[in-house]
Amino acid sequence: MKYLCLLILVFYALELKAQDNYEIQVYGSETVEKGKTMFELHSNYTLNGSKTVTTWELPTNHVVHETVEITHGWTTWFETGFYIFNSIGDAGRTAYVGSHIRPRVAAPSSWNWPVGVSISTEFGFQKAAFSANTSTLEIRPIVDKKWNKLYVSLNPTLEKSFKGPDQNRGFTFSPNVKGSYDVTKVVALGLEYYGSTGPFFHYDPIKQQDHQLFVATDLNADPKWEFNGGIGYGFTSNSDRAIVKIIIGRRF
Repeated sequence: MKYLCLLILVFYALELKAQDNYEIQVYGSETVEKGKTMFELHSNYTLNGSKTVTTWELPTNHVVHETVEITHGWTTWFETGFYIFNSIGDAGRTAYVGSHIRPRVAAPSSWNWPVGVSISTEFGFQKAAFSANTSTLEIRPIVDKKWNKLYVSLNPTLEKSFKGPDQNRGFTFSPNVKGSYDVTKVVALGLEYYGSTGPFFHYDPIKQQDHQLFVATDLNADPKWEFNGGIGYGFTSNSDRAIVKIIIGRRF
């Protein structure tokens, strides 16, 4: 019961957009091991999303987003990830969408900090029909901690557009939070929150903000493999209302 209460407090303590529904993931602080490469496939299906073409973007309803992520560990504390975003859908919604690169550094374990800490910077481009802001930067601090069977990760993310309707808005705040509990040695169940509130100190009206909550599971059957899956619900009119996501990863 005390773990459940802590999870609830974590989610409500933060002022809670889900990475444009291509990579729906709360990061842990660990980087990929030195000399290892992780291949991941992010598969996200929007069960209930936008249904009309807006001034900026194609609708998201009943579209599949497939993202290939390749991450290599260069040292024990530095990795680089590369993303290939793709969309599959009718009415011209099947296309290569764009690519990002993401260097990340972590606090080495030899520092013996009480929490895991890392910071990633992700930047790249995407086609305007799929993301109105076509050139973006993301700065993502990551802090996580494991207490016995309970795991919590906080990603208080900052996002900046360099080209598109938000290019003059400065940095926007997009906090992501995860809490999970090891039900068995293999299965962990939890909640993941993804939000976007608008620029600091000039927050958007609540209807224009994004707030999504996912019920998710992680499987840890083999250290070479990664699996995360879940179903999420959006709480505002600006959010896609229902999304199913699956992440499958393999280390080499």
